Amino acid sequence: MTVDSAEHEPDPGRDRRAALSSLIFGGLMVVAGPVMIVDARGLPDAGAMGPAAAPLALGVLLGLTGFWLVLRSLRELRSTSATRERAMRGRAALKVGALAGVLVAFALLLPVVGYVVGSAVLFVATALLLGAPHGWRLYACGWSLAALAFVTFDRLIGLTLPTGPWGF
Repeated sequence: MTVDSAEHEPDPGRDRRAALSSLIFGGLMVVAGPVMIVDARGLPDAGAMGPAAAPLALGVLLGLTGFWLVLRSLRELRSTSATRERAMRGRAALKVGALAGVLVAFALLLPVVGYVVGSAVLFVATALLLGAPHGWRLYACGWSLAALAFVTFDRLIGLTLPTGPWGF
């Protein structure tokens, strides 16, 4: 019984491209986090759950997550070699096109199916396109994230989100 070793061997070129992409995205998040915090500080303060609460928290999380992503990407870049890097632009372009299609479908279906259902599908489809492992946890996380965002923005903050035929 022989197993094709190329099938199970990691592709250093792909790892390097993923690390570079993560580094760039993390850097953008590090810049966007403080910008969001500064913008949120300009909003009127109406107590603990005022209009500035969510943007402030998201700005902090965005900056911290970006910083972590930059550090992890730099560590990965040091451990990969660029000698076997191959171009996979066609496949990457298909993924970007599919992600754009998912976003357009989300925007078109949002008034019909509501925020929770539309966002759950958006989160799960995006995770699958970006290479997340399949399994019940992925779907549970997508639904949980969508429901948590709905409760936070619609019920706690008072920002009205589309409810769809099911009321959520």
